[in-house]
Amino acid sequence: MSFTYLRPLPTPDEIKTEYPLSERLTAIKRERDAQISNIITGKDGRFLVIIGPCSADSEDPVCEYVSRLAKVQEKVKDSLILIPRIYTNKPRTTGEGYKGIASQPDPEKAPDMIAGLISMRKMQLRAIAESELTPADEMLYPENWEYIRDLLSYVAIGARSVEDQQHRLTASGFDVASGMKNPTSGDFSVMLNSVYAAQHPHRFTFRGYEVDTSGNKLTHVILRGAVSKHGNTVQNYHYEDIMRLIDMYDRMELVNPAAIIDANHSNSGKRYEEQVRIVKELMHNRQISPDIRSMVKGVMIESYLEPGCQKIGEHVYGKSITDPCLGWEESEQLIYDIAETC
Repeated sequence: MSFTYLRPLPTPDEIKTEYPLSERLTAIKRERDAQISNIITGKDGRFLVIIGPCSADSEDPVCEYVSRLAKVQEKVKDSLILIPRIYTNKPRTTGEGYKGIASQPDPEKAPDMIAGLISMRKMQLRAIAESELTPADEMLYPENWEYIRDLLSYVAIGARSVEDQQHRLTASGFDVASGMKNPTSGDFSVMLNSVYAAQHPHRFTFRGYEVDTSGNKLTHVILRGAVSKHGNTVQNYHYEDIMRLIDMYDRMELVNPAAIIDANHSNSGKRYEEQVRIVKELMHNRQISPDIRSMVKGVMIESYLEPGCQKIGEHVYGKSITDPCLGWEESEQLIYDIAETC
């Protein structure tokens, strides 16, 4: 056999029954979902900042980070909505390496999917309870969506997933804002076709059922840079890139045109310190161009308690074990700078 079936996983309902979201926090999520929706649709002029670790690898530092973020949110609430990145799956280009807490709750031990499903939900629940901020996550595996769909206020579809039919169709059933990243090739048409697919209803198979979806009108794009055929990183956050995106949006039958700019990944060449400069350039372009101001609804920043990254096993509290991140002090100041210029 090509597959060895180890053990059945608990159903999403079983996990959610054991680890429920309280009525109070459900109401908070509903309110935040509505605020984020209003920003995407242009009814609310505030700006989104989706910020947090590259990978949420450990509950205590992640929850501490999100709690710090909540204090900042109170100070900038008139101009910004902060969405903590609590990314529980980590895409791997070659398939090797740490794949996130949902698969490997202890990075130094073997994968354990059942423990991972529990760990990711417990971490998300604790972060929401302690901060009253509802998070973003990446839908790397569509079948995992049901385990945390009641917790998330934002979902990203990654650069390697955006061309996949199942990801597009599953996103068409989301009831929260969902960002489609440009593929690693940088092709805007692929990204916009994915937005089109997710904005429309579909019938398909999902978790053993035939399902209908209504289409997700909050689906939009995320510009994260690209990699050329020569292996060089190519940026797509500049003035000219966004104007080209606006022109392409106008030629497609898409509603609620919106873009989030990912300041890391190929836009920064994974030079995490560059995120500060990139965000400031973007905010300047929003000030000088009404079209860019209307299109760009937010930024995505990789940030953690400590700057940079470390190898698995080094045990520096609050430091990324995947891609390098901005440290807390630089991140906090950057949020205040965004608030002053948005």
